[in-house]
Amino acid sequence: MNFIGIDVGTSSVKALLVDESGVVIKKATPEYDFSTPKSLWAEANPSDWWEATQNAIKTLLGNMDSSQIGGIGLTGQMHGMVALDQGGNVLRPCIMWNDQRSHVECNEITNRIGREKILEITGNPVLPGFTAPKILWTQKNEPEVFSAIKKILLPKDYIRFKLTGEFFSDVSDASGTSLLDIEKRSWAKEIFQAMEWPLSWMPEVTESTEPSSKISQEAAQLTGLQAGTPVVGGGGDCAAQAVGSGIVEEGKISVTLGTSGVVFAQSDSYKVEPNGKLHAFCHAVPGKWHLMGVMLSAAGSFQWYKNEFGQDEQRIEDGGGPNAYELLTDGASEIKAGSEGLFFLPYLSGERTPHPDPYAKGCFIGMSLRHTKKHLTRSVLEGVSYGLNDSLSLMKGLGINPNETILTGGGAQSVLWKQMLADIFSTECSLVNAVEGAAYGAAILASVGVGGYSSVPEACNSWIQKTESINPGPEQDIYRKYYPVFQSLYQSLKAQFSEISKISS
Repeated sequence: MNFIGIDVGTSSVKALLVDESGVVIKKATPEYDFSTPKSLWAEANPSDWWEATQNAIKTLLGNMDSSQIGGIGLTGQMHGMVALDQGGNVLRPCIMWNDQRSHVECNEITNRIGREKILEITGNPVLPGFTAPKILWTQKNEPEVFSAIKKILLPKDYIRFKLTGEFFSDVSDASGTSLLDIEKRSWAKEIFQAMEWPLSWMPEVTESTEPSSKISQEAAQLTGLQAGTPVVGGGGDCAAQAVGSGIVEEGKISVTLGTSGVVFAQSDSYKVEPNGKLHAFCHAVPGKWHLMGVMLSAAGSFQWYKNEFGQDEQRIEDGGGPNAYELLTDGASEIKAGSEGLFFLPYLSGERTPHPDPYAKGCFIGMSLRHTKKHLTRSVLEGVSYGLNDSLSLMKGLGINPNETILTGGGAQSVLWKQMLADIFSTECSLVNAVEGAAYGAAILASVGVGGYSSVPEACNSWIQKTESINPGPEQDIYRKYYPVFQSLYQSLKAQFSEISKISS
C-alpha cells in the first residue's frame, strides 16, 4: 500500500508518493504565482492550486495502478480565506496568510469580544494573517461578495472539496482562523454569535487522522485516482511539518532554520502564553496541542549578512571554491563563544516572537577595535540562536521542558550553528532522515488514518530515524552569562526603534 501527501503551498503544490515503510518513491512540485494587487495585499486564485494538484497527482501515478493508493493526506498554507457561493464557486481570490490589509479589523474583533477572552478561546491574539479579520474586511469592503458567501474554506480544504465534493477541515489548520475553540477542538460559537456570522459557513472539523471524505467520481476522472480512496483530515503546514520531523511527543521540540525561524513544541495539555507571545494551536496528533514561536529573520539574517559582507567569499565560491556560507562559518569558528561581547539583534524585518514589533531593527552592539569580520559573522549566528531561545524560554515558562531538539532547514547544515544551538538551548540537538517537510507529515497522517499504524507516534517511530546528534558542550556556560544581556537589549532600544521608524518614514 502507498500513500500520497499533498502540500498546497504559497507558490507550488508539493506532492509525494510514499510506500508503507516511509520511503519516498516519487515527488512532483508544479508551481504557480500569487499576486499583490495593492500594498500589503497577497491574493491567489484557488483554480491555480487545483490545476497544479491535478498535474501533481497524475505525475505521481504515472502508469501505476491507482488501487495501490491506500489514502491521501492534505496539508498547506494556513489562514487563507476561500469564499464559496451556493454552487461551490469561488467568489473572489483567496486572501492569503501573508496579506496584511486587516489591521483595523483585528482591533475591531478584539474590542468586540475582549482581548483576554480571545486569548482564552483561540489561544492567540487576532492577527492580520488569520482568517477572521479577512472575513470582517470582506464584510466592510466587498458587501456583494459577503452577502453571497455560503462556505469559507482554508486553502487545503478547497482542494479537499475539489477532490471529494465534501466540506471538512481539521483542528490544526482551523486553529489559525481565530474562530476555533482550541481547548474544545470545535468552532467557537461564542465568536460567531458576537460577529453575527452563521456557523454554517464553516466546514466540519475533525482530527487530522480521521478519514473524513473519499475521492469522488469526477475527481477520479480528472486525476487518475480511484473513486472511494480515503482522504484524511490532514493538517496545517506547521503541524504537518512537525509530524514529518517526529515532533509528536511532549519533550521533543523542532527548530526550523529557514529564512524565518520556527520553534515548535507539542503539549499534552492546552497551554496559553498569558500575553499571547506564543501561538497555541491544536496539533495534528489527535488530542494534543502545540506551542509555536516565530522569528522573522533566522537564516534570512545570515543570508543578508553574506550578501552584504561576504563578497570575497562569494567570489571564491563562484570561482569553483568552497561554499560562501562555509567559508564564513569556518572563520567564525575561530572566535570564542560570545564573540568577545559583540551582539547582533536579528530584527531585520521587525519581529514576531517574543517581540511583536514591526518597528524593531537589526543592529550590532558592543563593537570595539578588537572585533573583526569573523566576530561579526559569529555574532550574527549567535544573535539568531538567542532569538530562537527566546521562544524556547517562553515555552519553558509554561512547563515545556524539552530533552531533545530536532533541527531542520538550510541553516541546520552548518556544523558551527548546530553546536551553537545545542549550547544555547542546553539540550541535545538532532537531525533526522525525513527532510520532505509538511507533505511527508501529511502522508504519515494518511497512513495512520487508514489503519496502517495505530497512532501518529507509532508511524513516526517507524518512518523517521535520527541521523546525527549534537550534545551541549562547555561553551553553554559562557552563553548562560551572555543570554540575559541579549534579552535586555531590545527593551533598552524599543523606544529608539520606534523613533527611528518615524523619522526614516
